[in-house]
Amino acid sequence: MATIALPRPLETHRSSSNIGSISSTITLEPTTHSAPIPNKHIPVCPPGPASQDDADTPPPSPWPVTNDADEDSSPHSLLYPPHRFHHVDSGDLSLYKIDAADVAAALDYLSRQPLPDPAHVFPWYHGLHPQNQVQQQFFIARKRALRKTPACLRGITIVKADGDLNTSRLKGAIAPQEFLHQGGAEFIDVDPVEGFSVRNFQIQTAKAAMTSDIIVYGNDEVAVRRLGWDIAAAQHKWRYKHELQRHRVPEYNTFICLSPFDVFEKNHREIVAVDSTGNLTGNVLDFINQERLEMYLMTHASEIAPNVWMGPTPDPIIEEDNGYHVQIECSDMGRANTCAALLQALAEDGLGDVPETVHFDFPSSGSFLVPTYSHAEADALLDTCKWIWHLSHGTRPDKASDTGRERSRPPLSPRKILIHCADGYTESTVLGLAYYSYSTGLPIPEAWLKLHTIMRRNFFAYPSDVSFLAAIAPRLLQESPIGADRSLAQVTELVNNEPKWWTGFDGSLPSRILDYMYLGNLTHANNPDLLRVMGIGQILSVGELAMWRDGELQEWGEENTCIVRGVQDNGIDPLTDEFERCLEFIDRGRRLGTATLVHCRVGVSRSATICIAEVMRSMGMSFPRAYCFVRARRLNVIIQPHLRFAYELLKWEELLRSHQESKDHGNYTLTADGKEDDESSSDGQGIKRELEWGEIAREVAFMNKPYSSSR
Repeated sequence: MATIALPRPLETHRSSSNIGSISSTITLEPTTHSAPIPNKHIPVCPPGPASQDDADTPPPSPWPVTNDADEDSSPHSLLYPPHRFHHVDSGDLSLYKIDAADVAAALDYLSRQPLPDPAHVFPWYHGLHPQNQVQQQFFIARKRALRKTPACLRGITIVKADGDLNTSRLKGAIAPQEFLHQGGAEFIDVDPVEGFSVRNFQIQTAKAAMTSDIIVYGNDEVAVRRLGWDIAAAQHKWRYKHELQRHRVPEYNTFICLSPFDVFEKNHREIVAVDSTGNLTGNVLDFINQERLEMYLMTHASEIAPNVWMGPTPDPIIEEDNGYHVQIECSDMGRANTCAALLQALAEDGLGDVPETVHFDFPSSGSFLVPTYSHAEADALLDTCKWIWHLSHGTRPDKASDTGRERSRPPLSPRKILIHCADGYTESTVLGLAYYSYSTGLPIPEAWLKLHTIMRRNFFAYPSDVSFLAAIAPRLLQESPIGADRSLAQVTELVNNEPKWWTGFDGSLPSRILDYMYLGNLTHANNPDLLRVMGIGQILSVGELAMWRDGELQEWGEENTCIVRGVQDNGIDPLTDEFERCLEFIDRGRRLGTATLVHCRVGVSRSATICIAEVMRSMGMSFPRAYCFVRARRLNVIIQPHLRFAYELLKWEELLRSHQESKDHGNYTLTADGKEDDESSSDGQGIKRELEWGEIAREVAFMNKPYSSSR
């Protein structure tokens, strides 16, 4: 019956791991980091079914055993072998001395070395604790060798001896407690003991430290040396444990840097993340601030009606005063009747002539619940729209005099009004949509669509908001100054003439990532009528198939669909091999003047990975910046590409950068084994990662912590 079949629902898994091992001192408090964006959430992403094979059968996507791979396959490093560095020995342990210039050179050199193939480091990066049977069985069945530490890893971990990363922080620097036991010279075993997760970003810092040469720096020379010896001892114990298991791992070393921090600030600012006064330098990407910037750029204030603007709460650091006379902030603290009364006072009593900006509060989206909302609440919303109209148009309704007769008054100057909230869309959606419908005379569905497509506003609404706006739609149209001559029958007809896409609509539109690329979920893919009116003419289905009625696929055009099959969100199935085909399909839509919906089941992992890859390709962004770009534009749903997808995107960045000098980005390909299709970058020419794997994973973990800690 259906032209495209929908797979059965899958049982979900929830991770029991947490981020508690990350030091709470590693924050850059209010001067640099904004508060978490309200109402965002991390969705549950089904990983797909675990292998149903018997114990002697390999897992769904077999992993090559690479633990005995030649050490030469690991990235080259200026720190290994360490013979050219002066060293101090104590029994079996050694400390190597390094200066600021060599630290900077070593980090730069490492950023230009290709990373190991994803198949060589997964599933080890996922965390395979020997007592965690759920995680073990899902990934490796009886292949015990795959629990071993890959021998192809060699990174550089920077550690600040005092653990205070709020000042004098170098690029990628971490605190000792993130990977060392407190008071003991031994690495923390960070692999989760129970639960299942393919998103253990919070353990990657420690796992990277175990497979790195480690550089300790700080202002206290005694503390630097003491910590250096502890780390050297921890490396020795870690290597000895592997030798007892007859598993060879590379030899990693500990370095101490006694150069004063002002040497880094003066000569190597490119690796100074936070200066000695505690300020971000901007030389090293900070994810939270980058997401905040992308959010602000996406939702920057724009005019939705004459003299009425929507946007984020003004930030004096980012933008100058735009001359708003009235600012209406939508928040949980707002009261609709109070806001309406104050706006009325401005319009009726002449207070609108006061030059200073006035600030009012209005209830946030999600506050008006059907059927429990009161008529007084609806009246207050309509009155708010009415007085916004008068103030923005500079009109004054006639006011009755003491004699009972109406007296006319001179008009006011039009007032510039901003409807705003913290992120620029979540809490202001109801008031923005209501006023847009009121001021244009458009029915709610048409206002909803045009506010997004014509006025270019990105916004989010709860299902309760849809019900509430639909309930008050007749009054909005009846009282609109645009439709004053409409009869009740005409208003009723407008309200009842709902478009097909409105049926079952839950308030969520696909997220506009680029003008020609939207990111969405399976529900969006199941609503072709909505996609058409949004200007979306192509669908890219990543691992999930939509359920369409008979004849809809033929009407849509099979050439306008692209399906990636057999890719579950399980941390096993790769996506790299599909990048070229997917991005070519997206680019086809762009050339034809239409947009493409990229979707999976939830719209945060598989499809988000494809969208990040396209942003990297088309905009020349690094993976970290493209991640923040897409994350900001997914609105209230936080994107969650799992560890392997994130690592594949970091490898994709290598490939794009290695070819950007000589080839069109859209022509880059990777072979099935993840290698490049030619040898042009085999020596690292052209590669320059902005951040390393451990740094990226650590930043993602911090960004997710406010939303995952309560799960």
